[in-house]
Amino acid sequence: MNILLSAAFVLCWSSGFIGAKLGAGNASAITVLMWRFLPLAVVLVAVAVVMRTAWRGLTARDVTRQAVIGVLSQSGYLLSVYYAIQLGVSSGTTALIDGVQPLVAGALAGPLLGQYVSGRQWIGLGLGLSGVAVVTLADAAAGTGVAWWAYAIPLLGMLSLVAATFLESRSRSRVAPSVSLTVHCATSAVLFSALALSVGAAAPPAEGGFWVAVAWLVGLSTFGGYGLYWLILKRSGVTKVNTLMFLMAPVTAVWGAMVFGEPFGVQTALGLAVCLVAVVVVHRGGGRKDRKDTAVTAARGEPEENRWPRAAGPA
Repeated sequence: MNILLSAAFVLCWSSGFIGAKLGAGNASAITVLMWRFLPLAVVLVAVAVVMRTAWRGLTARDVTRQAVIGVLSQSGYLLSVYYAIQLGVSSGTTALIDGVQPLVAGALAGPLLGQYVSGRQWIGLGLGLSGVAVVTLADAAAGTGVAWWAYAIPLLGMLSLVAATFLESRSRSRVAPSVSLTVHCATSAVLFSALALSVGAAAPPAEGGFWVAVAWLVGLSTFGGYGLYWLILKRSGVTKVNTLMFLMAPVTAVWGAMVFGEPFGVQTALGLAVCLVAVVVVHRGGGRKDRKDTAVTAARGEPEENRWPRAAGPA
């Protein structure tokens, strides 16, 4: 996996937690999400009307599948994260819960996709979870006064993203990145706008900080984090891309120290080091078997696109 591409993904994805905190200071979660996607969806739909080439040959089933993936990986995941933070669950604790995602995806990769997860990769996955726990344990313990059920909300979001990952990985239809981008964002815009209108939270606040947060989320989180997630998934598979999720909690702590002046101590540094080791272990642990599997499928005459999970592209 390209190191620079992986580093960009980690930075952009973790920026979403910071953007959520920036937006939470000016408006409710549903308001931020509505205005994050509504203008973007309008632009993307207009571009799609003008440039129709990428849409040729797509069936209603293909578009519907992409809409479902968008609901799971974008709408459901983001709503859970933003709502949990709004309820008082800290960004660190939310990142810890999201950090369970690689273990869930790794455990399901074999039975659902036939992707091999080696013993060394499982060791790396365990190390990654330990590193995330080191970073966020103190923060989670300090979360007094928050309803117990609020901690289940980011868990639901994590499961939603895992479900979207496997749904797209099992798809055999080729969908251009511009198509998936448009469908996912348009679906989120419709859902979040409907929710905001239903609860009377559609009007954006007048504060400039709100629009700074929206621009931050569109540029770094939507195009950067969400888009690179699907791109790396396509290139490297479920286990390796999800291992990078272990870096989100410590990197988010760095973001918090830089943007909000939050403390960054020895515990955070130790957790970051453990997570880095976990990523290296997982990425090196499956190389030999991966090459063997590729050679076997090639000998059988299977097309290359059937050897690895396929992704929708940037969205």
